[in-house]
Amino acid sequence: MIKIATIIGARPQIIKAAAISRILKEKYPDTVREIIVHTGQHYDENMSAVFFKQLNIPSPDYNLEVGSGLHGKQTARMIEGIEEVLLTEKPDFVLIYGDTNSTLAAATAASKIHIPVAHVEAGLRSFNKSMPEEINRIVADHLSTLLFTPTHTGLRNLLHEGFDITREQPFTPDNPGIFHCGDVMYDNMLFFKKRARAESGILSQLGIKTNGFVLATIHRDHNTDNPERLVSLFSAILHIADTAKIPVVLPLHPRTMKLLPENLDKNLYENLVTNSRIHLIPPCSFLDMIVLESDCKLVITDSGGVQKEAFFNQKPCIILRPETEWKEIVDNQCGILADADYNRIIEAFHHFDSNPVTTFPVLYGDGHAAEFICQKIIDSV
Repeated sequence: MIKIATIIGARPQIIKAAAISRILKEKYPDTVREIIVHTGQHYDENMSAVFFKQLNIPSPDYNLEVGSGLHGKQTARMIEGIEEVLLTEKPDFVLIYGDTNSTLAAATAASKIHIPVAHVEAGLRSFNKSMPEEINRIVADHLSTLLFTPTHTGLRNLLHEGFDITREQPFTPDNPGIFHCGDVMYDNMLFFKKRARAESGILSQLGIKTNGFVLATIHRDHNTDNPERLVSLFSAILHIADTAKIPVVLPLHPRTMKLLPENLDKNLYENLVTNSRIHLIPPCSFLDMIVLESDCKLVITDSGGVQKEAFFNQKPCIILRPETEWKEIVDNQCGILADADYNRIIEAFHHFDSNPVTTFPVLYGDGHAAEFICQKIIDSV
């Protein structure tokens, strides 16, 4: 029996892990045992636990309950806890996702005790090392034995960093295998979309109509923790809501909700919370988020995952960052980089309002990325 330790800690990783866990359960129940380790990086009910229930993921075998904190302290606690689990369980592979501190901690802990690492979402680069996520993804890639990249752009990034696509087994950290496999998030979108439509009542709860609202998310610390940027972002969102007379739905990350009254001036904050067109709501379940993404007019976000999900649902996206690791969305004119620039955000909205995007090319695979990843891991043990 092959043993795989899946390390998750943040909401996006839980969603991605659902695609892999589903395939392991359906196709390899007698071949693979999955051990799920939750670092506790996201510990809020709406940010974590609800996803296990909705996505039918087995409850974690271990919960390290690390919680939030400074990057160094949080990551150190994760490394310590993950190392203890790995020494106890002795898995054949450690499976990591994306670019969070949980990803970095798991890659570090496993590589130090010579357990091979498989990295899902390898090769992504924003080329901005002031972002902690960029550091995490680069280090994780260079400690991994198997690297699964969702895009051709990601594959090119790995090749530019010296990885070699012609390498053959046995794969090791010094002889890593790199594979372009498509995106497990696209797998999930295809799998859960019909169920989301049947089960979610989010539109009627908010009193909004299909194609009649904007969906916005803001959570990255370089936006939430910077008063000047946060003022610019929410001023632009309020301007769009009022001038276009369109509702804006804002599922708020707990950190964003906490910092709004601290980092917005009093008048702006009061206008935000009293404006009838602004819907400030807690983090959504995955099924509710699918419906919001598929039924909105457009998306405004600083989230990498939401950028992709907007694309999956054929919605244009205004990106509240100066760069993106999903550059193919911008290259295909389905997204616009606006950063936290008030004027650029409003100009991007008017551009998409006047020039609806009609072409969303196939960029993220065929919906079978999870199957490919599982088979490659099994073949490499």
